[in-house]
Amino acid sequence: MPAVLGIDAAWTAHHPSGVALIRQREDGAWERVAKVPSYDAFINLAGGIPVDWDARLTGGDLTARINQLLPAATELLGGERVTVIAADIPLSREPIKRRRAADDAISKEFGGRGCGTHSPTVLVAGIAYELCQILADLGYPLAVNIPGELIAPATIEVYPHPALLCLLDLNYRLLYKVGKSRRFWPGTTAEERVRNLLAHFRQIHAGLSGEIDGIPDFLPAAGSLNSLKRYEDALDALVCAWVGARYLAGCATAYGDHTAAIWVPNCRANE
Repeated sequence: MPAVLGIDAAWTAHHPSGVALIRQREDGAWERVAKVPSYDAFINLAGGIPVDWDARLTGGDLTARINQLLPAATELLGGERVTVIAADIPLSREPIKRRRAADDAISKEFGGRGCGTHSPTVLVAGIAYELCQILADLGYPLAVNIPGELIAPATIEVYPHPALLCLLDLNYRLLYKVGKSRRFWPGTTAEERVRNLLAHFRQIHAGLSGEIDGIPDFLPAAGSLNSLKRYEDALDALVCAWVGARYLAGCATAYGDHTAAIWVPNCRANE
C-alpha cells in the first residue's frame, strides 16, 4: 500500500529535523506509522528504541542521512517501500542560481495570506540540486510542474504554511513557529507565548487527526520555549506527509516550473 515519508528538513546540519511516516490502509484511510523529532530518533525507532521526547537532539545533513532514513522506513513498514518523500526544503532539478519560479508562484498566490517564501540561501541552493540528484538515483525523482504528469515513486517539495491554510480552513497563516513567537506576541511573557504556541500546536494536531488515523496526543501540557521546537518539527513533518497523501490522490497543485515546484493541497480527503 502507498506510504509517505514526511521530512521537515532543517536548512543547517546542526539543527534537528522532524520526520513522519504514514501509510494508506486497504480501506483507503491513512494511518500514522511514526512521528519523531530527529533523524536519529527515526532510525532508532526502526531498531526498536522508543522515542524519548526529552532527550537531547542531534542534527544531520539530509543528503547524508537519506540512505539511513529510507531503510528505516522500510523496516517500520514491514518491508514495504516508501512511495513518496515529501520534504520541506528547497529542491530543484537544476542548480539554483537565482530565486526560483516556485518561490515567486507561492508568494504571488499566498503572500497576501502571510505565506510568502524566502529565497533559498547560497548554502541551501547548493544542497537543493545535490539532494535532488541523490533522491533521483534512489528512485525518487523530483515531481515538478508538468501538466498531466503525476509520478510515483517521487519526491515532492512542501511548504507547510499554505498547506495549513487548507488543512485548517484559514484565511491567514497560523502563528506557530517557536523562533518567531516574540515577534508574534510582543510584550508577552515566555509563559504566555508557550500557551499560545501550544494552543496552535493542538489546532494543527486536531486537523491532522481528522485526516490521519492513529496520531497520539504527544504534545506537552507546558514547557519552555526551547523545548517546544521539537514538537513544531514533528508536526511540520506530519503536515509534509499529509501533503504527500494529497499528492497521491491527485489533490495537490504544483506551483513552479519544470525545474522545481512546491506542492500545495487543493482539497481535503473527506470532501
